[in-house]
Amino acid sequence: MAFSPSATNSISVTSTEAMTDADEDAILVKRVQAGDVAAFDRLVVKYRERLFSIVYNLTSNREDAADLSQEAFIKAFSSIGRFKGNSSFFTWLYRIAVNTTLSQLKKNRLRRFFSFENMSEEASSSEILEALVVKTRTEKGALLSELQERLNEALQKLSPKHRTVVVLFEIEGLSHQEIAEIMDCSVGTVRSRLHYAKQQLQAYLQDFVN
Repeated sequence: MAFSPSATNSISVTSTEAMTDADEDAILVKRVQAGDVAAFDRLVVKYRERLFSIVYNLTSNREDAADLSQEAFIKAFSSIGRFKGNSSFFTWLYRIAVNTTLSQLKKNRLRRFFSFENMSEEASSSEILEALVVKTRTEKGALLSELQERLNEALQKLSPKHRTVVVLFEIEGLSHQEIAEIMDCSVGTVRSRLHYAKQQLQAYLQDFVN
């Protein structure tokens, strides 16, 4: 069974079009648990791009992101019978993907660069990154390459857990509550990690921002 980021699927669930994402997911999960494999394909199509995005931002490698995303979907399919609906399917799936990726990073001691290809659109809520964006807009040609390098270096100095909250909050736009559920920790822990990560980024990038 292969779940590719580029897979296509023609299944339609017209009866759920007016429902919320969570309601539709719950129905699809029930169908999968009842043996309807095609219903899981629908979930793959729905979440493959977002899942690939988060894994890519944690690895900065498209091949690794594709492999780890597929592994996460396979793990989700294999264990969906144990999914009780205590959290949303989206949160449950993201937790599997994040844990799979962090385990792989730790196992192989990978130290890869982050990609902030769309930083100016995606990172506007972070004061330190916003300051960098403003500076980049005024000196784009000369500073873009250096900015990318500095960001890569700074983010790689953060621990995997601190990098993860930055990616989930700043790039994926998830709430503190969603991140807490995905990382299986309290909202307070998420806020603390995010605050610490921003302080560290600011310290690492202080000379460049000023």
